[in-house]
Formats: sequence, C-alpha cells, structure tokens
Amino acid sequence: MYVCSCFGITEDQVKQHADGGACTPRQIASACKAGTDCGGCVRRIQALLGRGDCPRRELLEGRTASTGAPAGAPVTFGAAPDGRLSDAA
Repeated sequence: MYVCSCFGITEDQVKQHADGGACTPRQIASACKAGTDCGGCVRRIQALLGRGDCPRRELLEGRTASTGAPAGAPVTFGAAPDGRLSDAA
C-alpha cells in the first residue's frame, strides 16, 4: 500500500528504512523524500514508526539536551505550517 503518492513510497519501503535505522519522519524523508512534497503522508509515517525502540534514540535525546530543550520536551520534525517536512529545522 502506498504511503506517499507524491513519490510512490510504500509502507514496505518506509519499514525497510526504519529497519535500516531511520527513527523519525525527517530521517525517512532524507532516505526517500516521503513527506517532503504535499505532507499528506507525514502522520501515516509517524504511525508506521510508532514508539518502538530506535537504535539512535540516545543520540536524539542527547541532541535535544544540547539544544537546551527541557528533558522530555516533544521533538519537532521541522514540519512546515502546511504539514510538509522542511529542510530548515
């Protein structure tokens, strides 16, 4: 089943990238562009990623701490106001 119709990305492809270490919608976007055009698939990508174990979670949490964000603060993924993932964040 397609997750991102803009770039023809399937659920299986998102899962393969997640198995390869992509833990966030931004990392999925870097791997295959899903979520970078209309943004309609970002929530579905988030759902596919879930809240399971992430091999890089420690690095993400360390980066959040180094930016001054309080521990446990929600991590944003650079979503533009229209829902697309932006490169600016």
